[in-house]
Amino acid sequence: DLVVTHHPLFLRPVTSIAATTFKGKVLHTLVENSCALITAHTNADSAVGGVSDVLAEILGLENLEPLAAAEDGLHEEGIGRVGTLPAGMRLEEFATRVYGALPAVAGGVRVAGDPNGIVSKVAITGGAGDSLFDHVRQHEADVYITADLRHHPASEAREQAMAEADRPYLIDVSHFASEWLWLPAGANALERALADEGFTITSAVSAINTDPWDFILTSGDETKKIDNETE
Repeated sequence: DLVVTHHPLFLRPVTSIAATTFKGKVLHTLVENSCALITAHTNADSAVGGVSDVLAEILGLENLEPLAAAEDGLHEEGIGRVGTLPAGMRLEEFATRVYGALPAVAGGVRVAGDPNGIVSKVAITGGAGDSLFDHVRQHEADVYITADLRHHPASEAREQAMAEADRPYLIDVSHFASEWLWLPAGANALERALADEGFTITSAVSAINTDPWDFILTSGDETKKIDNETE
């Protein structure tokens, strides 16, 4: 009867919802089967208990505050979160924690920075957050975790960091993985909210991996291939 997703079906304006198009067919299928669709997206990004709050909690961050505070609403609301670890950790050790907390995807986790550098203050944004580097620097975070870090924004951020105090380090994760962790929490929040209104519902969290990448080749893979051919 109802599908709740994070990303909207249409991210850009369209001129047709004909069933002959991929997304038009999805929309027609929903209508023909009387199934509603609700997309949370930036509401879930900003909300207390939303995408970044769940990520921060799973990674053990404390003393949370918004990375970019909402102009209206509660002071705890806003895009991204900044928090502290109970004790400083080596960047490599913390990146391993991030990797272990996320759903497995082909791309894994990419890290920029000194593996032995100590991190304590962490900034995090579920989904694509390379537009928030100024906020990360304002909070003086040691490391920034987000997804879809493009070459030039990441390169420029690291060049600027190395010219100063070598912070923030960067951890680039899967867009899908960073947001999926919120889905169980979102389902539980929906169940509780409806229970308060006297409704009992059955909800199911999709376990489908929607990360678009299926496999990855690394320099280690290529080296192994060359060695095998030599032998």
